[in-house]
Amino acid sequence: MIHKSGFVSIVGKANVGKSTLMNSILDKKLSITTYKPQTTRHNIIGILNKPGYQMIFCDTPGFIEHGQNILQNRMIQYVKKSLKDVDIILLITEIGKFQKKSYLFNIIKEKNIPIIIVINKIDKIVSIKEKNIYNKTIKYWKNILDKTDIISISALKDINKNILIEKIQKLLPEHPPFYPKEFLTDKPKRFFVNEIIREKIFLLYKKEIPYITEVETEIFNEKKNCIYITSFIFVERNSQKNILIGKLGKSIYRLKYYSENSIKNFFDKEIKLNIYIKIFKKWYNDYKRLKMFGY
Repeated sequence: MIHKSGFVSIVGKANVGKSTLMNSILDKKLSITTYKPQTTRHNIIGILNKPGYQMIFCDTPGFIEHGQNILQNRMIQYVKKSLKDVDIILLITEIGKFQKKSYLFNIIKEKNIPIIIVINKIDKIVSIKEKNIYNKTIKYWKNILDKTDIISISALKDINKNILIEKIQKLLPEHPPFYPKEFLTDKPKRFFVNEIIREKIFLLYKKEIPYITEVETEIFNEKKNCIYITSFIFVERNSQKNILIGKLGKSIYRLKYYSENSIKNFFDKEIKLNIYIKIFKKWYNDYKRLKMFGY
């Protein structure tokens, strides 16, 4: 029996639904999703295993055009790194997005591999005006990449998800599975604890907090029916720590409550979560300078 297997890179501008798409395809929330751009900081691998094929998806942080040359060069290197050795590129956009040609297009065109343009958020088409914008979007992308397949979806509503999966399956190369068939991801369990807590910070706090935090899980003690977890949130200043804690500790209690419930749903076990906050000056600048650009 022929088996297909390959790597599929999900790329696009920030906040177009890349993480939502991967979560939808896998029927499992591996990538955190919020309405705020640059929520995804890491290349997250999710694996779809079916009889006859294995699709290995890489959800990448949203690409941003930088004005400064040093940041621009780092982002270019990051893009090239994220597309190295992939078999298919999913270029995600949305209705009404007529982005100008940029280094992202140039890098993609250099790759002699299949590209699928995925127009997301078609569930927002509820009027004639929006239908006209949708038609203009299709026409625009056909002019940009004329020999490329275009599939319209709603990652949030699972519209045309199976059509996209079938197209990817056809384009996959013949190859044995790269990972054991029971694998869902290559990331350790602590990674998803960190990401879930970070997602709740994005959702529960104002904009000045999420972008200056990082989460590390130091204890992950998994028993038969319960997981005991201790995680640390890193911030730069005492004022940020006070905001996270809140008056009489109400904010940190709320963060703990929602994080614990989401972690419980993810692992399907009872969770005992402790969250602490540490001040680590200038960590965020170092993080931006190195991690955000793939170093």
